[in-house]
Amino acid sequence: MKLSTTYDDLNALFINCTLKKDEASHTDTLLTISQTIMNKQGVSTELIRPTNYSIAFGMKPDMTEHGWETDDWPEIQKKVMAADIVVIGSPIWLGVKSSVASMVIERLYSNSSKTNDRGQYLYYGKTAGCLVTGNEDGAKAVAMETLYAMAHIGFMIPPQPDAGWIGEAGPGPSYGDQTEGSDVPAGFDNDFTNMNTTFMTWNLLHTARWLKDSGGFPAYGNVASEWQNGQRFGFELPNST
Repeated sequence: MKLSTTYDDLNALFINCTLKKDEASHTDTLLTISQTIMNKQGVSTELIRPTNYSIAFGMKPDMTEHGWETDDWPEIQKKVMAADIVVIGSPIWLGVKSSVASMVIERLYSNSSKTNDRGQYLYYGKTAGCLVTGNEDGAKAVAMETLYAMAHIGFMIPPQPDAGWIGEAGPGPSYGDQTEGSDVPAGFDNDFTNMNTTFMTWNLLHTARWLKDSGGFPAYGNVASEWQNGQRFGFELPNST
């Protein structure tokens, strides 16, 4: 099968929601697989860790206007707005996404009342995916929570938009760890993870390509200001019983 579409005008942001600051991160390792596929197609990519920033808690775009001395989220928000594709990576802790991933989604949400240049909610026209690592159950729960939140605030979610790797339940090697008696790092020979990570990446690329070529998501039936001005887009209340 020959690929005729190009993707070298797209931008992708990978957000690694590890709890680690400067240490090696297993989530980084899995994110890098997707990032490398995109790089081979000429996509401009960047991988960041929120733990390397000073991010305030809160539901306003800039929390320095609400009592916090510092807030680096506006800097990250600029990166999000420059991206066609946003991939959130998270480890699993207690069966759910990391506290950092929760903070990132909250801060994305804090900007969601803003609109794009078509009057739609801010993230319309952007595509999102999710990658998960861990050695306990919860990969699907993390992806479900993350992707629902991203869709709810306006991101487009393609088919098969997630992938992950979990080892045996309980203490043990994490993704990419060297293991005794094997020359292959943990998870690297897992065909299910490799396939789904690749499929997710290409589905993100295809969806972002369609959105960019279409000039974004159609701006009919989803512009709040038009609704507030009386436009109803075919809506009518059912007859009472």
